[in-house]
Amino acid sequence: MLIPTIIMAVLAIALLGAGYLKGEGEHIIGIKTGLKMTVEILPLLLFAFVVAGMVQVLLPSELISKWVGTESGFKGILIGTVTGAIAPGGPYVSLPIAAALLKSGAGIGTMVAFLTGWSLWAVSRLPMEIGILGWKITFIRLTSTFIFPPIAGLIAQVFFAPK
Repeated sequence: MLIPTIIMAVLAIALLGAGYLKGEGEHIIGIKTGLKMTVEILPLLLFAFVVAGMVQVLLPSELISKWVGTESGFKGILIGTVTGAIAPGGPYVSLPIAAALLKSGAGIGTMVAFLTGWSLWAVSRLPMEIGILGWKITFIRLTSTFIFPPIAGLIAQVFFAPK
């Protein structure tokens, strides 16, 4: 966690410096925009971390291992795929939950399937996608990406799961 934090800090400082050097107050506007986003997202982020923490505490690791652990096999990958597809919210919700499940014994293949299903299928995003792009494009996108979450989970399971 330290390296990504350092990289983000260096990037933020460099962009603040660039905004300051431009001389039109962009650095102040950028800081205000960032603070506004923080105030909007912070409650969601806090609740997501509470949910992630409670998942680790309330769900026994044996149960997690049985349903979505490495030994759950393809069944676990399918569960991860579908759970990811129906997971509400953006990355502020899904990523802490995935991290908590990993720490509690979920398999790498299952969590890759979860995250891939979340990013490709996103059931909660479908109404907006249909409304903006229409049924045809949404259907084409879904059918084109349908097999990828389980395949991604299988690849992760085969090549990256601890043996």
